[in-house]
Amino acid sequence: MTPPSEQPPPVELSIRSHREADDGTLVIEVTGEVDLDTAPHLAAAIIECLDREAGRGPCILDLTAVTFLDSAGLTVLLQATRHAGRRHASLPVVVDANRPVIRPIEVTGLDDVLALYHTVDEALQAPRP
Repeated sequence: MTPPSEQPPPVELSIRSHREADDGTLVIEVTGEVDLDTAPHLAAAIIECLDREAGRGPCILDLTAVTFLDSAGLTVLLQATRHAGRRHASLPVVVDANRPVIRPIEVTGLDDVLALYHTVDEALQAPRP
């Protein structure tokens, strides 16, 4: 067992939602690491947004401040996109092309499945289903 002083600090994930003033779109801003421990929290936030906003407006997932994304996070993104599709909605995902998030998305081919944008403004301008 590792002594407490040598244990790594707990992984942090911050999820904050806010409305865009112009059209009422709900933006979910995610900060930190999305991994096996934190992915369920992200999944719950996305599903809650999609279910609550159904018929009222879109949800945008902003991952530009995410520093790590593993397979559990990729699974959440895929499942959330499918959930949105079943609700006849979209889930625009905002990623910074220079951050560590885009690499696993591209390597797994999810860039062909997810609705990816580089800025929230770009996602706001995207056509809706």
